[in-house]
Amino acid sequence: MDHRISRRTKASAAALGVALLIPTVAAATPAAAATPAVSCTSAKSGLAAKLKKDITAALANRKGTVALGVYDRSTKTTCTLRATSAYDSASTVKVTVLATLLWDAKKHNRLLTGTESSLATAMITKSDNAATSKLWKQLGVTKIKGFLAAAKMTKTVPGSGGYWGLTQENVNDEQKLLQLVTAKNSVLSDNSRAYIQKLMGKVISSQRWGTPAGAPSTVSVHVKNGWLQRSTHGWRVHSLGTFNGAGHDYMISVLTQDNSTMSYGVTTIQNVAKAIHKDLVPTTAKTALYVPTSKPAEAFVATPPQG
Repeated sequence: MDHRISRRTKASAAALGVALLIPTVAAATPAAAATPAVSCTSAKSGLAAKLKKDITAALANRKGTVALGVYDRSTKTTCTLRATSAYDSASTVKVTVLATLLWDAKKHNRLLTGTESSLATAMITKSDNAATSKLWKQLGVTKIKGFLAAAKMTKTVPGSGGYWGLTQENVNDEQKLLQLVTAKNSVLSDNSRAYIQKLMGKVISSQRWGTPAGAPSTVSVHVKNGWLQRSTHGWRVHSLGTFNGAGHDYMISVLTQDNSTMSYGVTTIQNVAKAIHKDLVPTTAKTALYVPTSKPAEAFVATPPQG
């Protein structure tokens, strides 16, 4: 009898052990999934692994939530992190506004007026909010949605009530936009693409921070940034950049939120950018690297009073 009881007890204990193990494993799974890893692919041997390692290292111990996208046509390299997460656009939406204006002008077979050119220049090179509001109102949300559909930026949602800075965007769609700006396509004319790049290449120095950090002097730099502070998720700090030269043609989008200050978000973006440039474009000791302003600035976009 004792023998039989012993066997039953062991069986019960084993069953109990399994039952106890199951919740432990299940509970651990969501925690692991909550922190996504950087994902990279490349046609160039070893580059994907190096980028993944160096971007991950650049983000180590940084607080805040970071989404990023990298695409280099020359090496068929792609990196992503939280690429489908939505963020308030702040001033980065100004590239979309300009693209919409040019797309619509192309549809009507016309050039921009002098006023439109002046507003577009102020909007991109100085991040002028009043100029942006005028173009946003002129275009209207219907035309902006029309461009987004043509560009296949299907997850971008224009801000309502004239609050264009609250447009919801994600890295995937911003990378689609930058690809349209930098290569021949049926959505934007060659002249339109050149115009957007020209203005992004003339952004004032106090706003040329973020993704250009660490870019070698052998590549041209085009940038548009944005920031916004709200009661939820703290500071949003974003940077879009396209780079061409030294045998490379690449673009970087970095969207961040939950930053304690604007400066903190800028530093996070620039740490990531330096790693990307270093890995994509080999340099010599004599190659000068771009050093952004030590006093980054941006236009503070309007938000609702309760925001």
